[in-house]
Amino acid sequence: MTQEAKTETDHALLILHDIGRTFGFIPNLFQTYAKYPPLLEANWNKVRLLLLHGKIKRLLKEVIALLVSHDNGCSYCVAAHGAALRSMGMQDQQIADMVRGELAAHLSKRDVALVRFVRQANQRNHDIQRQDFDNLIATGYTEAEIIEALGVMELFAGFNRFAKVMHIDVDF
Repeated sequence: MTQEAKTETDHALLILHDIGRTFGFIPNLFQTYAKYPPLLEANWNKVRLLLLHGKIKRLLKEVIALLVSHDNGCSYCVAAHGAALRSMGMQDQQIADMVRGELAAHLSKRDVALVRFVRQANQRNHDIQRQDFDNLIATGYTEAEIIEALGVMELFAGFNRFAKVMHIDVDF
């Protein structure tokens, strides 16, 4: 192994350690990304910035991750974000309701509008009109918060495809 490869591997181990500290274990998704450490680092940085920080509350980001993953048919990410929501106090029935599209009983009207917008961006982005964006702004979300939510969607759309292509085993 070259010194460069050893340095890259050591750096990946540090990142995996940070992931393990954060989540209590190292999910299979990140173990798979560790086979190419630059991508592991880039994705871990995005997770920290988008999912663990920001202005939008974490629970809402987990709902977005769950529903985008459901819409994209990624059982790995659905299991991961269902587990995250349960750890935040959400019951299985509430999660099932949201997956079925019954959001209003569990989220504010404003949050429902954001989740629907993000799901539309994921599934039918070509149908979004300026008025849709303006309507979301009218609910009180800032442009930065909308971009943050779209960033969560973007992150998980990529994770969904990666997890499906790599046949990553569910570990939640």
